[in-house]
Amino acid sequence: MRVESPKFETTRILFVCLGNICRSPAAEAATRHLAAERGLPGIEVDSAGTSGWHVGEPPDPRMVRAASRRGIRLEGRARRIRPEDFDLFDLVIAMDRSNLTELRRIAPAERTERLRLLRAFDPEAGAGAEVPDPYYGDDSAFDEVMEIILRSCTRLLDHVTQDPPHRRKADWAT
Repeated sequence: MRVESPKFETTRILFVCLGNICRSPAAEAATRHLAAERGLPGIEVDSAGTSGWHVGEPPDPRMVRAASRRGIRLEGRARRIRPEDFDLFDLVIAMDRSNLTELRRIAPAERTERLRLLRAFDPEAGAGAEVPDPYYGDDSAFDEVMEIILRSCTRLLDHVTQDPPHRRKADWAT
């Protein structure tokens, strides 16, 4: 007798900030970490920037330390968002309104329903809240951003596991 293994749809999430060295790689790593902790199959994550300023660079060492203090490992190299990303990812999550505006400008019209602000999933944030850019701050700014990202990514995972974007067009708040 042949036993079928469960089939899981894959949800692909791309996190986007300006340079892809602080917020978006932290959200990518946090989501990967949280999904692994929960044993969630079918969650694929990546990150990119709307600018090319830091292409090829590793994550900012201050963000690496903030993540490490929470048992999360940041890896990879910065890259710029590519046109094909809008087809490859079910959700494209911006860290702030400026990034969201740029994503709306460059995304094909039929793909804009995939765009969201990360803090739309943060239970402690109001409508339109942003993940602040810690780049010019001290270590405490990176720690604050890491906490925002963890809260938001926890709820994002709750949402995509209950109502995966590949099953319907989401009507989530941006």
